Amino acid sequence: MEKMWSGRFQEGASSLLDEFNASIMFDRRLYKEDIEGSIAHAQMLRKQGIVTLEECDAMINGLQQVLEEIETGVFIWNIADEDLHMAIEKRLTALIGESGGKLHTARSRNDQVAVDFRRYVIRKNLEIAALIKSLMEVIVSMAARHTDTLIPGMTHLQHAQPINFAFHLLAYAAMFERDIERFRQSARRNNISPLGCAALAGTPHNIDRNMTAQALGFEGVSTNCLDTVSDRDFALEMLFNIATMMMHISRLSEELVMWSSYEFGFVELSDAYATGSSIMPQKKNPDVPELLRGKTGRVNGNLISLLTVMKGLPLAYNKDTQEDKEGVFDSIDTAELSLQILREALATMQVKTDAMQRACKIGHLSATDLADYLVVHCNIPFRTAHFITGKAVARAEELGIDISDLSFEELHRIDARIDESVMPKLQLNHSMNARISQGGTATVRTLEQLIYFERYLKELEL
Repeated sequence: MEKMWSGRFQEGASSLLDEFNASIMFDRRLYKEDIEGSIAHAQMLRKQGIVTLEECDAMINGLQQVLEEIETGVFIWNIADEDLHMAIEKRLTALIGESGGKLHTARSRNDQVAVDFRRYVIRKNLEIAALIKSLMEVIVSMAARHTDTLIPGMTHLQHAQPINFAFHLLAYAAMFERDIERFRQSARRNNISPLGCAALAGTPHNIDRNMTAQALGFEGVSTNCLDTVSDRDFALEMLFNIATMMMHISRLSEELVMWSSYEFGFVELSDAYATGSSIMPQKKNPDVPELLRGKTGRVNGNLISLLTVMKGLPLAYNKDTQEDKEGVFDSIDTAELSLQILREALATMQVKTDAMQRACKIGHLSATDLADYLVVHCNIPFRTAHFITGKAVARAEELGIDISDLSFEELHRIDARIDESVMPKLQLNHSMNARISQGGTATVRTLEQLIYFERYLKELEL
């Protein structure tokens, strides 16, 4: 079949080239953006007197028919058409005749694909932000029920200090808030129109770029056409935003895997979001968080892939950038599904507060409180207090108990400056609530954080 660009060629393209060169089988998901862009372009051509009213009306009516054919599944996608732009234009010309060929006046596939892809990515930035918001709502709602539930706070995956479970959950709320803001900022920053840049240098036709920008929801037009047609920063930002978000999801998933094990026993995933073993009937495997961890590597790969494609490209457009879309589409699909299933897994998860409480009795979590007591109450330098506390931990280990269960007599023998006022300070609830600095784990501070995130979600508009 003759290509629409084949005028200077004497031989037809091989079928192997068609297969290697074509993007139509994946870029066709941009059909709506492409048709909307073409309608805006046709209206601008009419306003500027480049096409007649009758030609413009024919173009718009024909494009709307093509849209209906695509959405009802009767449109035929042919790999020989290379990409969705050529497929839609060819079908339009078949429907309305030569007027269809005038639609491409004053534009190139270079700025056409840049418009379609940019609008798609901008829209997806906001849709993913909305899914993160929905996930955050579940996390914040769960946190509201656990502002007094003790859980071991860890460093180096070792028990460190007692915190409340809400405080732990809200750490992830803070991560996801940053993710939302990155997606929102990317949508705003990249909301400029490439249409009218044509191949690379603009066009001699008297076009109105601001008109098409406004019609397509852009806030303005790009500054330099040479940059614009080859720019994929908006796609790289999307891939980075997704990779960072999925890294946060992976960190949470790792904890869900650990917490659901017999060794921790802090949570139990719903049967609806767990799987069994093909050989061991007793098993309940946390496949959802495990897959979420795995998919993080997938989206990281998509980011590195496009960075590698772009790193050596001279100005302006090069065919290499056809490799931009599959990775972005894959990362977007992965992100959307991951956010939805994680939300449901958390919403249906059982929290085992008794197991969390028992775990706080392992690892001498209130040891720092004894050191702080020695500094404040006994006026001992912290390094000396650290040493004395270490001796108390060693004595508790000898007795096979937690430091919070040491008797006053044992503590007084370790250092005579310790009096009975130390005893309540070693209790786990007191230890947790003693951390009253702004952003700390004390319940009063956790409640402040909870109010902050509840207000953020209530006021967030996407």
